[in-house]
Amino acid sequence: MITLESHPLLDVRAFTADFPASLGESPSPEWLRALLASGAQAPLSSDDAVRAAVRDLLRHGGFKPTGRSKPASEYLLTAAAEGALGSINSAVDACNVASLHSGLPISVVDLDRARPPFRVAVAPPGASYVFNASEQVIDLGGLVCLFDQEGPCANAVKDAQRTKTQADTRRTLSVIWGCKALGDRAERTACWYQELVERLGATTARAATTG
Repeated sequence: MITLESHPLLDVRAFTADFPASLGESPSPEWLRALLASGAQAPLSSDDAVRAAVRDLLRHGGFKPTGRSKPASEYLLTAAAEGALGSINSAVDACNVASLHSGLPISVVDLDRARPPFRVAVAPPGASYVFNASEQVIDLGGLVCLFDQEGPCANAVKDAQRTKTQADTRRTLSVIWGCKALGDRAERTACWYQELVERLGATTARAATTG
């Protein structure tokens, strides 16, 4: 269950996945790695209208989605175009594939490292978290985020280090940061993303949302 704070632009989708083995024991198959290329055949493709809608979504609370704080989906588009989008693990690769081609930012967190209950809300001024192993920090003020019991843990820009997937991860929660202005794109993205994860052998279930 994810509680949603009222937001006029956000169209969120979420699902859980239970993998048959730890991510460290199940590297991404070739078919999934091939989809990390920008020219790969996919049921969705990004464009300027998608990028604009995502930026509008992130700006709504006062956040500035530019520079190092640009949407994660834009980073993926640039990396793929440069041939620099490599494999991380099967869960993250599936997330990156769906985000790359849909143009929507997607978060994936380790359910055994996060602490329910979950909610989606705009982070208050001064909120922050460490987002990588080098202990770099992102200022979250005004950015719509996924919160767990300990505070914000994921968003459309950079997910928190404390809940990221690792080699021993077997259960994940994925959040698609969709936009109402883009019609059914969030739902189409979620359906395709779930198909990718299920093709990896995982069991998925939509996360209930309320609010």
